[in-house]
Amino acid sequence: MSDQDGKKPLGLSGGARSGRVNQSFSRGRTKSVVVETKRKRVMVPKPGAPTAAAAAAEGGKRDKSVPDAEMERRLKALQAAKAREAEEQEERAKAEREREEERARRRAEAEAKEREEREREEALKAKAEEDQRRKAEEEARRNAPPAAAATPAPAAGAAAGAAAAGGPRGGGKAAPARREPERDNKRDNRGRGNDGGGRRAGKLTVNQALAGGEGGRQRSLAAMKRKQERQRQKAMGGPVDREKVTRDVQVPETIVVSELANRMTEKVADVVKALMNNGMMVTQNQVIDADTAELIVEEFGHRVQRVSDADVEDVIDSVEDNSEDLQARPPVITIMGHVDHGKTSLLDRIRQANVVSGEAGGITQHIGAYQVTTESGAVLSFLDTPGHAAFTSMRARGAQVTDIVVLVVAADDAVMPQTVEAINHAKAAEVPMIVAINKIDRPAANPDKVRTDLLQHEVIVEKMSGDVQDVEVSAMTGDGLPELLEAIALQAELLELKANPNRAAQGAVIEAQLDVGRGPVATVLVEKGTLKQGDIFVVGEQWGKVRALVNDQGDRVKEAGPSVPVEVLGLNGTPEAGDVLNVVDTEAQAREIAEYRENAAKDKRAAAGAAATLDQLLAKAKADENVAELPIVVKADVQGSAEAIVQALEKLGNDEVRVRVIHYGVGAITESDIGLAEASGTPVIGFNVRANAPARNAANQKGVEIRYYSVIYDLVDDVKAAASGLLGAEIRENFIGYATIKETFRVSGVGTVAGCLVTEGVARRSAGVRLLRDDVVIHEGTLKTLKRFKDEVKEVQSGQECGMAFENYDDIRPDDVIEIFEREEVERSLA
Repeated sequence: MSDQDGKKPLGLSGGARSGRVNQSFSRGRTKSVVVETKRKRVMVPKPGAPTAAAAAAEGGKRDKSVPDAEMERRLKALQAAKAREAEEQEERAKAEREREEERARRRAEAEAKEREEREREEALKAKAEEDQRRKAEEEARRNAPPAAAATPAPAAGAAAGAAAAGGPRGGGKAAPARREPERDNKRDNRGRGNDGGGRRAGKLTVNQALAGGEGGRQRSLAAMKRKQERQRQKAMGGPVDREKVTRDVQVPETIVVSELANRMTEKVADVVKALMNNGMMVTQNQVIDADTAELIVEEFGHRVQRVSDADVEDVIDSVEDNSEDLQARPPVITIMGHVDHGKTSLLDRIRQANVVSGEAGGITQHIGAYQVTTESGAVLSFLDTPGHAAFTSMRARGAQVTDIVVLVVAADDAVMPQTVEAINHAKAAEVPMIVAINKIDRPAANPDKVRTDLLQHEVIVEKMSGDVQDVEVSAMTGDGLPELLEAIALQAELLELKANPNRAAQGAVIEAQLDVGRGPVATVLVEKGTLKQGDIFVVGEQWGKVRALVNDQGDRVKEAGPSVPVEVLGLNGTPEAGDVLNVVDTEAQAREIAEYRENAAKDKRAAAGAAATLDQLLAKAKADENVAELPIVVKADVQGSAEAIVQALEKLGNDEVRVRVIHYGVGAITESDIGLAEASGTPVIGFNVRANAPARNAANQKGVEIRYYSVIYDLVDDVKAAASGLLGAEIRENFIGYATIKETFRVSGVGTVAGCLVTEGVARRSAGVRLLRDDVVIHEGTLKTLKRFKDEVKEVQSGQECGMAFENYDDIRPDDVIEIFEREEVERSLA
């Protein structure tokens, strides 16, 4: 059977031509396939129609729905776009070529400039070497013996004859014969004295030193030695260039460029060039930070050691003590409580002394430090803090250095504001507390009320099933004092207080003052080590050497161990209360640490002042332009009192007036204080201090008021009264009557007059009035006239009729109400 089996091949009628193709397969199999060949129809475009290329450019297929004109327009747009793209590409290529040429030109200019600089430097160097060589030859010729300098006569004659026989070339004149010996002398010197001239060239002679040498610049002795060393190594055939020395360079937080170069022993120009290569345009006198300096040091191949200005304090011994070196120390007990609750009287009873009589007004103005030995032999160190509200910061310092707090509460007064404050200080310091309920001998004493009130502040005493010891005492009779000391000893035993007495001393400044005869004096409570006479110490921004130590009894001692309060003499200035005293080895260390702390404090204050922007300053000035200020200069006997007075005065004032302390200090009132007060128009307040003779004379001449105080209550009250005088008087209105308008009349020469009935109070002609219509104020002013019948009267009582006319106001209607009032000025005072 054939492959066709009667089938006709598929194809198009007409133009298709059929044919047969044999296909061969594997294993000899074949197959005959009938194929048809189609002829391609050639389409001839009409005139004006788009070509096949255009059709292909538009997508390969011709859209018959698009007219020929549209196709022609699209083709032109496509060709124009391609032309623009080609132009833009050519322009970009041209711009790139121009940029490349510009870069090449700049590179060539830079290379040429660098080459010129190098050639100029080489020329200058060669010129300097030639000048140096010429000077060396001149010096060698000058120092040579006369016989060596002169040439033999026959040789000179021969040379002259040769010169005369030959004559000059070109018919010129002959050279003078006297110059020949000089040239021969130079030639001879070059031949014989090369080594000598070279050796002499590196030596500094008297003539060179006097002349200055090398263009007026003198070379140092070290430079001359280095040059001789290089010449010696060159003569011996060794390497001339020395190996680079790697150094350890200390880099502080900021450093001047020239100082950095000096520490690296590099040229300042090289360091400046390295900084410029890193993008920093600086000069040798400018300051760079530590990170930049570290980068430059590493670039020059040196090792960096980062240091800080605060490293000066590393000399202070802060090593922890070993447990075997610790010894038992007395406890530090702070007496706290409200004012007039009997703290100082209780301590007097314990000390068997009478301190309270020495306090102004019977209140404690300073922190007192005392040491007491009990009957059992136990030594206790007491700190007596003031109880007045102004001494908050002083009580806070007392709580920071204490081991045990004794809270004194009066049995007849219970818990007061400063009592709560003392409780908060004790809790903040995390120290145990013992409650001493004082004044139990008073008839109104109620200790149970004290215990109950303490519960509100989370202080639970032992009698209320708590863990806080409470003792009922009486400072007047001495009842309960043994029990109080026993409770203190028991609490100290539980704390196991220890310290190392054999180390450099460290302590806290409890109080500081400027004594007229002794200079700056600081009351110090030693915490660690032993403070001895002659020790050099630094305390805050001050330093000094212990000139004398005075204990609480007023006796001089040689040393003070842990928990011992002493007065230290020998400071160069008055420290701040609360500063830490540390003993150092040398006076230089103490001075350096004090200077660093002083500079750091200045920078901190300057930064705080500079933090305010101009807008903030303008806003503050605008806000303060309506605020009246009372400036004051304060001088006190001790630092703590001065701080307490300033804090109390700064709390005075409101939105209209305030107190501004322009200066406060410690010590007597001086002439400079008077000058400052005169410039500011302020009084000078002295607290437990007096003005010296020059200050008194200056105050009398300049009219400056000096006020002396010894009790802080009186000082604060007087300043408050003075500040209250700056307040404007308060205007108050007192309503004295009401009247109802019954009828209105028109009177010539007067205007509209209201016929009124006084319904309440009294109507006065000098009083102010308001016109109310439907309970709304429509006018406020004064009365022009007040008549009773036809007579002008001063006042009209309630229930009577009268006639009223307002000043410059005529809109009066029946049933309006007239409110009559009087104004009075009331003096104001600060709260």
